Amino acid sequence: MERPKVIFLDAVGTLFGVKGSVGEVYSQIAQEFGVEVSAETLNKTFIQSFKAAPPPVFANAQEQDIPQWEFEWWLRIASDTFQKAGVLEKFSDFSAFFSEVYIHFGTAEPWFVYPDVLPSLTNWQKMGIELGIISNFDSRIYSVLQALELRDFFNSITISTQAGAAKPDPKIFTIALEKHNCPPTAAWHIGDSIAEDYQAAKAAGLRGIWINREK
Repeated sequence: MERPKVIFLDAVGTLFGVKGSVGEVYSQIAQEFGVEVSAETLNKTFIQSFKAAPPPVFANAQEQDIPQWEFEWWLRIASDTFQKAGVLEKFSDFSAFFSEVYIHFGTAEPWFVYPDVLPSLTNWQKMGIELGIISNFDSRIYSVLQALELRDFFNSITISTQAGAAKPDPKIFTIALEKHNCPPTAAWHIGDSIAEDYQAAKAAGLRGIWINREK
């Protein structure tokens, strides 16, 4: 197999994952605000709300406004999550709760790095392969990567909120490839989603590699 010029990786579910679950984090912080709701319920309603949300793409946003758009995009998902769980009205100040949650997910605290990540990144770097991230995450990715001590491995970071396109749209892959002056055939993309990573990368002309974190 020919060595690639660039290996792109997805972020959440590929490089790092949530300790426990999103529902557990939401439930724990909700408790601090006097609202009791099970992690199991919140996991269920979060998945429903997240899947129903439009892609995090803000085509008409000015660059300086993107962080606010990202915040509001997640606020709608969180509000819907707690609405579906039947406890939204129990918060005396949901915006204060959400601000705390949003800041929390921009730190190292809720995340863990998968054990195969550091050896792989180190090995590829030694081989002289350029590394990049292609993710539908938001701009908190920079602080998370820094906090998890992963930032220095990557020559490029391409995220949907800044690229104006989200996986599986081929455009986000094209934007990422341009940063490396690399043709699609000389790049790999590794991710945990069959549709958004493996199939999308193949459709954009890259070698798609699926990593199954469930097993």
